[in-house]
Amino acid sequence: QVQLVESGGGLVQAGGSLRLSCAASGSIVSIKYMGWYRQTPGKQRELVATISRGGSTKYADSVKGRFTISGENAKNTVYLQMNSLKPEDTAVYYCEAVNLRGEDYWGEGTLVTVSS
Repeated sequence: QVQLVESGGGLVQAGGSLRLSCAASGSIVSIKYMGWYRQTPGKQRELVATISRGGSTKYADSVKGRFTISGENAKNTVYLQMNSLKPEDTAVYYCEAVNLRGEDYWGEGTLVTVSS
């Protein structure tokens, strides 16, 4: 049983920045990796970035060079620093955590809106 609490979403102008955060709490066995996905109405939910306990990261091509994922293992917390935001980044962003037993958990999602 894991609860994910997200924060940091909001409305920004194109070219601006936001930082999302997600903290996992509850009966955690051990987190293997955490990540961010996003979804726009009518589209498939897509990977934005992931980070493993060891610090390995992966990014979608569309956000490379603009977004940075980081984490604090002791706090079971992951961050997504989003710079140079574009209108096409507008989406609901979801936090995911996967433990060593292969069990995954999702946050409720936070809306990021980038105006042009």
